[in-house]
Amino acid sequence: MDDRRAKLERLREQGIDPFPHQFEGVVPTSAVVDELEPGEETDRAYRVAGRMVARRDQGGAAFIDLVDREGKLQLHAKRDVLGDESFDRFVSLDIGDLIGVDGTAFKTRRGQLSLLVTDWKLLAKSLRDVPKEHFGIEDVETRYRHRELDLIANPDTRALFILRTKIVRAIRRRLDERGFLEVETPILQPLYGGALARPFVTHHNALDRDLFLRIADELYLKRLIVGGLERVYEFGKDFRNEGISHKHNPEFTMLEWYEAYADYNDIANRLEELISYVAEDVGYEGPVDFSRPWKRVTLRDAIRDKTGIDIYGDQELPGEGTWAKRVDELLSKRVEPDLQDPTFVMDYPKELSPFAKDHRSEAGLVERFEVFAAGMEFGNAFTELNDPDEQRARFEQQRADQAAGDEETQPYDEDYIEALEHGMPPTGGIGVGIDRLTMILSGRHSIREVVLFPAMRS
Repeated sequence: MDDRRAKLERLREQGIDPFPHQFEGVVPTSAVVDELEPGEETDRAYRVAGRMVARRDQGGAAFIDLVDREGKLQLHAKRDVLGDESFDRFVSLDIGDLIGVDGTAFKTRRGQLSLLVTDWKLLAKSLRDVPKEHFGIEDVETRYRHRELDLIANPDTRALFILRTKIVRAIRRRLDERGFLEVETPILQPLYGGALARPFVTHHNALDRDLFLRIADELYLKRLIVGGLERVYEFGKDFRNEGISHKHNPEFTMLEWYEAYADYNDIANRLEELISYVAEDVGYEGPVDFSRPWKRVTLRDAIRDKTGIDIYGDQELPGEGTWAKRVDELLSKRVEPDLQDPTFVMDYPKELSPFAKDHRSEAGLVERFEVFAAGMEFGNAFTELNDPDEQRARFEQQRADQAAGDEETQPYDEDYIEALEHGMPPTGGIGVGIDRLTMILSGRHSIREVVLFPAMRS
């Protein structure tokens, strides 16, 4: 670092700004035409910029690898083209320096697409050693805590987060085409709701009141259905004050959409179509088969087929807590890990689903599904409960459960009840975990891999 700072001072003494304000006209490295024959030279001029990740000096010439978001491009610097002063300064740069380059495209005799450097400019002096791309970064702690270094050194990491962006872009495109409106609802909420989870609490000084970071977008989005927007979706940051695991991060991204005049079967069909489209659009080639139709099985049958236990039989369910908690434990521990291809698990007990509408033919159940792939749940959907009196009774039951010691309950939300009393049409809704969907489509096994800056212990 001392040597780099010494170089920094020398540049300034020479009247060179090591941190200029701009470099106009840059194109991505992928824009350099690659339709050349080995040994072919052209006068096609390009201006590119990026980080220098390798340099190979050969007397009066040097080969430099420049990396930007689109990939890597070889630069060929020659003393007789740049002149002595410019060439010497160029080859004295450090690995990690950011540079802008003007040059003409050619292909080496070995077939390597390259740019003959005709001019260059230092764009930012790197004052710390950066990891070499050839070796990458293998230490997990460093990769997660210093994602910028991970992105510099590991091309696979750059590709992963570009993939994540493509997934979100494809979902937006498809929902927009289907007549949905993208909306934004509050992250700071006077009352959290829409899921069974513990919230983070903060304090607003000017209002002198506690507020909650949202645990879900659901209740506000359904109020928009009441208001007549009919088809809405939101990509929202949600926050849950719960444990950390390979599938859980306290801050995560959820897609939620709600559709008037639809039920959970309609939502399942739309999800099948959407995710199959997204997998094809991003070029997914992994082991999960997203082709339609996806398997559908009831919760009762899924548990019975795997464990031999009939959750509605006379036997005592294993585990601790309420009957509903034990059912959920059987599903998550005994069934979920083996669901590799997309599978809808349908028709849940009412006790587990305070916002789902009663099943139209099965007493004690609600119209709800969770969807699984690659051994984990990534979506949760309902035929939404739109009877305000029944919703009030569900809230009262949640209040009783909380009094009995359940920390993950849905608080009573009178504003939401009042919204329902104005009338909400039959509605289907779903939440899809974008982090988990990205895990599935990228073949990653930890949520920390697909979140740019995951929560870490100090």
